[in-house]
Amino acid sequence: MSLVERIAQADERGLAASGLACLDRCLPLLGADDELLRPLWANLAEDSDWGAGLEKARGALGAEGAADDEAARLARRMLQAAPAARTADAVRPWADACSVASLRIHRLLDPAADGVPDTEDLDAGRAGETADLPPLVAAELRRQTAVLDVLAEHGPNGLRRALDLSIEGRRVLRAVVSRRARLESEPGA
Repeated sequence: MSLVERIAQADERGLAASGLACLDRCLPLLGADDELLRPLWANLAEDSDWGAGLEKARGALGAEGAADDEAARLARRMLQAAPAARTADAVRPWADACSVASLRIHRLLDPAADGVPDTEDLDAGRAGETADLPPLVAAELRRQTAVLDVLAEHGPNGLRRALDLSIEGRRVLRAVVSRRARLESEPGA
């Protein structure tokens, strides 16, 4: 089953966790505290309203800055677009948009992808054709699929594993961002 099919079949909790996981993995681009989204994960576990947690996270990040590059803008927009109502109809388009945005971010940052987002190969990857994806993008696609699978299989009990997958992905992206910053700051770069 493709990622697109998984998103189409996911329930409200799976969709919310999928979008939240995409956003969580991209936090290093925003210089945000790793714990910024913890209250939202807790709301998913408790099946409680996440509106207050969304507003608090949005307030902590503030508005887009002039220094934000495309990847940071995409990450920030994921949070800004999160629906206050956590119904399947409200979170499905958001989860789908977060999936696309996160894959675009990983494509922009993947050294093997020339830093140019190619929506055609991302769409093909989401549809199940992963052979031509750059390594960072392919790994993100696997994480997105794994998050949806673990929640489909284990329901609320899969949230811890989904969070672990996000933490792992965040570490990978943080390393990529750090390496990129080092290369850009080297003389002659």
